[in-house]
Amino acid sequence: MFTEHSFENKEYKSISFAGQDLSRKEFSNCVFKSCDFCECKFAGAVFIDCIFSCCNLSSVKVENCGFRGITFEDCKITNISFNAINPFLSSWVFKRCKIVVCNFSGLKMKRARFIESVIRETDFINVELKDADFSGCDLQGSRFHNAALENANFVGAKNYAIDPTSNKLKKAKFSSPEALSLLAAFEINVE
Repeated sequence: MFTEHSFENKEYKSISFAGQDLSRKEFSNCVFKSCDFCECKFAGAVFIDCIFSCCNLSSVKVENCGFRGITFEDCKITNISFNAINPFLSSWVFKRCKIVVCNFSGLKMKRARFIESVIRETDFINVELKDADFSGCDLQGSRFHNAALENANFVGAKNYAIDPTSNKLKKAKFSSPEALSLLAAFEINVE
């Protein structure tokens, strides 16, 4: 299907790309709706201003892949090492996605938006998330360590375990009663 190198202003709907090699392809202003990318290879591919809606992105290989101005809506995103991407000009929006066992460690993700998503067992270690938005997210089992979370929005988020002694939280926003979980690192009993 993808015999050309670059694709622009295309819409792909209900197509299974499972297991295919999309390495070194470039997609610009493309929309992917209800597509299956399970175990695809995106090595060296570039996605610019693209939308993935209701897609399955399980176990996608993203080594040196570029994601610039990308929106993921209602997608299943599991077992992806995003820390292997080409971070140049990366920008992300995740809306109502299920993100499980992924790794964003080491990335600069200023202003990244994870809106009303379920983010489980996912690593945010040595990551820059200044001005990021995690509003309404369920972060059960996700790990934040040495993360720059200044001015990040966790209002309405739940099940997070963020140690204020090992993360930068200046001006970050939290809602109660979930904000009490920030005291867990201090082994304080609140009654």
